[in-house]
Amino acid sequence: MFSRAIVLKVAALPPVRRLITQGRLFRKLVDRFVAGETLQDALRVAQQLQAKGLKVSIDYLGESVRDRQTAQAVVEEYLRAIPQLAEAGLDTQVSVKLTQLGLDIEQEYCLRNLECIVRRAQEVGGFVRIDMEGSAYTQRTLDIFAALHERYPNLGVVIQAYLYRSDEDVERLIRCRASVRLCKGAYAEPASIAYPKRSQVNAAYRRLMQRLLLDGYAPALATHDESIIRDAIAFVRSHQIPPQRFEFEMLYGIRRDLQERLVSQGYQMRVYVPYGEAWYPYFTRRLAERPANLLFFLRHLLR
Repeated sequence: MFSRAIVLKVAALPPVRRLITQGRLFRKLVDRFVAGETLQDALRVAQQLQAKGLKVSIDYLGESVRDRQTAQAVVEEYLRAIPQLAEAGLDTQVSVKLTQLGLDIEQEYCLRNLECIVRRAQEVGGFVRIDMEGSAYTQRTLDIFAALHERYPNLGVVIQAYLYRSDEDVERLIRCRASVRLCKGAYAEPASIAYPKRSQVNAAYRRLMQRLLLDGYAPALATHDESIIRDAIAFVRSHQIPPQRFEFEMLYGIRRDLQERLVSQGYQMRVYVPYGEAWYPYFTRRLAERPANLLFFLRHLLR
C-alpha cells in the first residue's frame, strides 16, 4: 500500500490537482467527504446528521492564509455560521485552523481573530475547537490556546498521538481542565519527532486515550479504528465511566455505519463536517491517512 507521504506528494502535483478539482469525474467522490462549498450546504448536512442522533462540528476549510483580507473573510464566515447554527437548533460547535486565521502573518493578530470567534460562540452557548496542524505549529497553537482558555472555557484543542511530545502536552491540558480531541495525526512528519510505525502510533493513542478518559475534561476520541473504539468501550465499562463524560468523533462520510451504531449503543458521537471552496488539501489527507479511503478512491477512478 502507498505510504501517506507518497500519496500526499502525488496529490500535490499540479496535473493531479487539476484533474481532481476541475473535472466532474471526482465530484461525487469529493461530496462523500465534504459537505459542499457553502454554509447552507453544511447546515443541510448538519440537520441530516442531527436527525439521526449525531452531534456535529462544522469546519470552514482553509489553511496557510498569508494576507489579512483573506483571514478577515474567514473570521466573518465563522461569525455568520455560529449564530445560524444556534438559530437552526443545531449543535453549535465549530473547528478552526490557526493558519487560516493569520498565524503565519502574526501570532497576536491570529489570537485576536480567534478571540472574536470564541466570544461569538460563548454568546450563544457554543464551543470552538482549535484543529492541530503540522508540527511546526504545535507549540504556537498550544500557546494561543493557553492565552484564551482561562477566559473562555468554551475553547478546546486537538492533540496528535503520533508526536512524541503529546504525553507531556496531554498532562498539561488535563491539569488546566481543557477539553482535548485526541487524533492519531494526518500530516507527514519525520521520525525524529513522530512515531514512524502504525503500531507505535496506535499504542500512543491508546495510552493517551486512557489518560484522558480517566482524568480529562470532556475528551473527544477522534478515530475510525474499530479496535481502538472497542478498547475504549471496554476501558470505560471497567472503570465505570459514564458515556456522558466523553464522546467519539469521526469524519463526515467515513464509517457511517459505525457512527450510527455507537449512537444506538448510547454513546455520544460527533461528526466533523467540513465545507468551503478550499477543500483539496483536506480531501487529499483523507485519502492518505487510511488505506480504505485510498482504495475507495482508486475503485471510483477505475469505474
